[in-house]
Amino acid sequence: MPQDSVVANIYIDGFNLYYGALKGTGFKWLNLAGMCEQLLPGRSINKIRYFTAKVFPLPHNSEASVKQQLYLRALSTIPNLDIHYGRFAANPTTLPAYPVVYRVSGGLPEMARVLRTEEKRSDVNLATLLMLDCVDDSFDEAVVVSNDSDLALPIEVAASRFRKTVGVVNPQRKNRPSRELSNAASWVFRSINARVLAESQFPPEMVDARGPFFKPPSW
Repeated sequence: MPQDSVVANIYIDGFNLYYGALKGTGFKWLNLAGMCEQLLPGRSINKIRYFTAKVFPLPHNSEASVKQQLYLRALSTIPNLDIHYGRFAANPTTLPAYPVVYRVSGGLPEMARVLRTEEKRSDVNLATLLMLDCVDDSFDEAVVVSNDSDLALPIEVAASRFRKTVGVVNPQRKNRPSRELSNAASWVFRSINARVLAESQFPPEMVDARGPFFKPPSW
């Protein structure tokens, strides 16, 4: 077990955490500092870096932006947490319908117009700041909360070139830890226990410099 002298930086892929562990649960009002303390006992947590993108209202989820802003406001009450923003994109595109139905003539599939949403730059931002923190020697151990295999190379470089301990916490309930991340990391948590999430919630009512605010009712 790590000793109290071990200084840790935590790098959290926000969308990976949300879609892997929080969506469809009652744990969305998650206190990341509390979660890290439970997952990583014995560490002295220097910095929590949270990577996300600001969403905007969509026809099927018009309140998403308001809920996210409340959550980001809650996260901003954590003294050693920094929020790093990528970009949220929503673009209409035409794709084959699913299940695939083929047209009689020409053998072409039926197509559907869909709105494709995706987050941009968070993985690059995470990798860049992990490398910069290695250069600055600001931690003994890095912990990456993500199952994105694109992060395998920066984790490998942090471990091999900078001789850092780098752990990976897989937030995906339904997927095994990425093989690429597992091979690059010093250690891997296979998943985040629901008990940890339940015991790491912000209080329903919070106060910051702007005044009181509340957990979204549907959360």
